[in-house]
Amino acid sequence: MAEVTTVGEDYPKEQARCREVLSQYKELGQSGVLGGMMIEATLREADAAMASGDIVRILQAYKAMQGVE
Repeated sequence: MAEVTTVGEDYPKEQARCREVLSQYKELGQSGVLGGMMIEATLREADAAMASGDIVRILQAYKAMQGVE
């Protein structure tokens, strides 16, 4: 059975994963610029959402981070 975790536990892990993906996009050079900019925007919103304490905003940011590939 899979371990059940909370958004509060997973949120920083998703942020770290997105930062790792961002570094991979940056390694692509010019061809990774657009994707990198989109990931940076997602991470900025994730940081701002967490700082705001607005649970709806946090959940939206969490969902957006899960979509980062």
